[in-house]
Amino acid sequence: MDVSLNIAGGVCATRVFLMMKRVLLLLLLITGICVPMEFVFGQAVANGNGTSVSSSSSPRPSVANIGSLFTFDSVIGRAAGPAIAAAVDDVNSDPTVLPGTRLNLISHNTNCSGFLGTVEALQLMENSVFAVIGPQSSGIAHIISHVVNELHVPLLSFAATDPTLSALQYPYFLRTTQNDYFQMYAIADLVTYYRWREVIAIFVDDDCGRNGISILGDALAKKRAKITYKAALTPGAPRSQVSDLLLEVNQMESRVYVVHVNPDSGLSIFSVAKSLHMMTKGYVWIATDWLPSVLDSLEPDDTDTMNLLQGVVSLRHHNPETDLKRSFMSRWSNLNHKKSIGASGFNSYALYAYDTVWLAARALDVFLNEGGNLSHSTDPKLSDTKGSAMNLASLRVFDGGQQFLQTLLRMNFSGPSGQIQFDLDKNLVRPAYDVLNIGGTGSRRIGYWSNYSGLSTISPEVLYTKPRNNSSSNQHLSSVIWPGETSLVPRGWVFPENGKPLRIAVPNRISYQQFVAKDKNPPGVRGYCIDVFEAAINLLSYPVPRTYMLHGDGKRNPEYNGIVQAVAQDRYDAAVGDVTIVTNRTKIVDFTQPFMESGLVVVAPVKEQKSSPWAFLKPFTIQMWLVTGAFFLFVGAVVWILEHRMNHEFRGPPSQQIMTIFWFSFSTMFFSHRENTVSTLGRFVLIIWLFVVLIINSSYTASLTSILTVQQLTSRIEGIDSLVSSNEPIGIQDGSFARNYLMDELNIAGSRLVILKSQQEYSTALQLGPKNGGVAAIVDELPYIELFLSSTNCKFRTVGQEFTKSGWGFAFQRDSPLAVDLSTAILQLSENGDLQKIHNKWLTHGDCMEQINEIDDSRLSLTSFWGLFLICGISCFIALTTFCCKVIFQFRRFTPEGGEEAEVDEIQPGRPRRSLHSTSFKDLIDFVDRKEAEIKEMLKRKSSTDIKRQASPSSDVHANSPA
Repeated sequence: MDVSLNIAGGVCATRVFLMMKRVLLLLLLITGICVPMEFVFGQAVANGNGTSVSSSSSPRPSVANIGSLFTFDSVIGRAAGPAIAAAVDDVNSDPTVLPGTRLNLISHNTNCSGFLGTVEALQLMENSVFAVIGPQSSGIAHIISHVVNELHVPLLSFAATDPTLSALQYPYFLRTTQNDYFQMYAIADLVTYYRWREVIAIFVDDDCGRNGISILGDALAKKRAKITYKAALTPGAPRSQVSDLLLEVNQMESRVYVVHVNPDSGLSIFSVAKSLHMMTKGYVWIATDWLPSVLDSLEPDDTDTMNLLQGVVSLRHHNPETDLKRSFMSRWSNLNHKKSIGASGFNSYALYAYDTVWLAARALDVFLNEGGNLSHSTDPKLSDTKGSAMNLASLRVFDGGQQFLQTLLRMNFSGPSGQIQFDLDKNLVRPAYDVLNIGGTGSRRIGYWSNYSGLSTISPEVLYTKPRNNSSSNQHLSSVIWPGETSLVPRGWVFPENGKPLRIAVPNRISYQQFVAKDKNPPGVRGYCIDVFEAAINLLSYPVPRTYMLHGDGKRNPEYNGIVQAVAQDRYDAAVGDVTIVTNRTKIVDFTQPFMESGLVVVAPVKEQKSSPWAFLKPFTIQMWLVTGAFFLFVGAVVWILEHRMNHEFRGPPSQQIMTIFWFSFSTMFFSHRENTVSTLGRFVLIIWLFVVLIINSSYTASLTSILTVQQLTSRIEGIDSLVSSNEPIGIQDGSFARNYLMDELNIAGSRLVILKSQQEYSTALQLGPKNGGVAAIVDELPYIELFLSSTNCKFRTVGQEFTKSGWGFAFQRDSPLAVDLSTAILQLSENGDLQKIHNKWLTHGDCMEQINEIDDSRLSLTSFWGLFLICGISCFIALTTFCCKVIFQFRRFTPEGGEEAEVDEIQPGRPRRSLHSTSFKDLIDFVDRKEAEIKEMLKRKSSTDIKRQASPSSDVHANSPA
């Protein structure tokens, strides 16, 4: 009992002592005296909430302060306030999270002011909080982030979406909602999906609006689109400023508007746009996630507000439909906390605010379980106020702030807003948005966007289970009802309503005026190119006001590179004429689809080739003649060898046999050989050879007929290669790109290039030739050459092949949407035949376009016949081999074996007998020269003699044996 009383008395004394400490501390803070408590009391003390303020270790606290910073009376604040309060109650009532520790919520109102928000943040930090929920404003978050960096208190914002807050400059800032970086890339994908190239950004010129639009510009640039104008509004801009801004952007070309403003004042933009008739057909309005936050907060739905937004496309945070979300939404109307802060409808920021509190609570639970301590210590840099009345010494540094921050980054759980997990850049994983189309009395979801699969009509949760596919063909959205109640996708641009027509540059040519020329009648120009352009314009579904402006002095053809450069420099909006599409020009302007094929060709004087008494030799090349003649002799010799032993027509004196070989060989050319072949091998060779002769004769006859009957034209210049290798002057058209091409690509000296200004100068220069002050040839584009040759009575021809491939197109400034529409119109003109009709109206073709190629190209070479000669040679080789084997076999039978003597005198009587080893080559030749019949007869007699000799020794043995 005494022990119990002593303990009770000690506890009471301790409580009294702590109360005195708190009163004294409060007095010190009020009077501005900043003295560390450990020096006042000589020991570590606990603050009124049970949190130790020393750096020494202490048991799990009974109370943990958590702060919140947001604007209470705002669209986001009215939704976030009840959610934060409900989350704190849920945490305190959950025995599995922070057992024995109660969260104490300390809320401060930032009042949508950067200055007041900073003051409120400093006052909040005096309560030794371990984390701060908020703020909702990105501008205030930038300022407060410097404060929490110094005090090591994590700042968990559920609504500050500025992408730059993720910078390394703010290590203690942690965003618990989606980063606007992803939202801007979603809008870029949306713009690309509908094939728009230009947008106008309307935004509030604060940190969130300015930085978000900057990211949008980068995202569009990657899609080859751009922001043509950034229409900035001051925060809280009056209606008059909004009206002036919309009147300005309405006079511009783009009709795609991206609105990135604050939810509390953004509806005024659509109200003004409605009054200016900018919510009608042809306009496109894309709103960021601020608009669904406003609409979701309306209770009940406001019909007047919905009428302002018909046809708007917007993005909303995507929160998966889970049991946690449904449970939270079912509780929303019963939350008592919202009554004290202001009744409001639900929006997605309530989900993120609720999960932010749970994130802090779960992380604190892990932090304490791992031995963390909610201790705060004095910052020496804040103690020295240098006489200032500001009580900065009351701000304490959270000693475990860095450890607690790392714990927050490791957290991974699912809440009503979805999965709460951070990537390496401290962004929530799997960012996704709903794509909404506002119409009628509400909005409908037309698809989703996620950084995993882009635009899709399938929810991201389903796509996460499939392989990633961001290809353009995989992007899908449901149909949209656009402003003006139309389902037809707006073009996205119009001609400005400032009365300025399209400025079109037209070359003021003095030559080849069939293509484009000055005209006294409206519109002031005429020609093939003008008619094509006008026909294409007439196919467009919208009017194109335009005025043609001549470029050039009318004394010489203008420099076409200068015209293209003027378009790129905004002196003209477009260039219409015979403008060639080349690489350097495509780098600074956009061209339409080519409406005429073109390319550089070489034109040179030609003359008719006179008939020659040696024309009969032209069908074959020299190599062909030599090989053919050699084969005639070769085949003749082979047939003679094969027929000599058995055909008396191939025998006789040597001179006669040589004549027979020559006669037989060349007579086969006309199939008039009189000698008959009797041997099988000879007939085999002759059949093959006669087939070869037939092919050669037929080819020769056809080629000679062509040479003698077709007009033959020749030129010294055989093509661009021979022209480049010479040192003769070359003519080019004034203003043509051919000059730069010949000098830069083919390394032709500029001194060799002669500028010609008219078709008459073309003809004169070619007729004079290089020796008389003219040119050897002219290099120009094919359309010009076709017109030139049609008026020269075929005195000149193109030589060689067309050595460049290009075309003529209409030039527009970069990213001009009119270039795309006109390309489609030109293709339509080509498909329906109108382009050819315009061509036939202005341009005529003569019969002088036949190219002059090298003479040898039409002559028959060995290349075409080597297969025949190979077959003939192989057949001759086979026949000779067979013949030689037969002769050698006969000769071995006739010649005596071993050391026996043979009666070779039957071959040459009177010669002494020789053994096989002493048989000479001449004997072999003599054997071969004998007739086949004689050889067979001798072999027959030799066989009978051998039989008799084998019988004689046997008779002698029987005669000498004893009786």
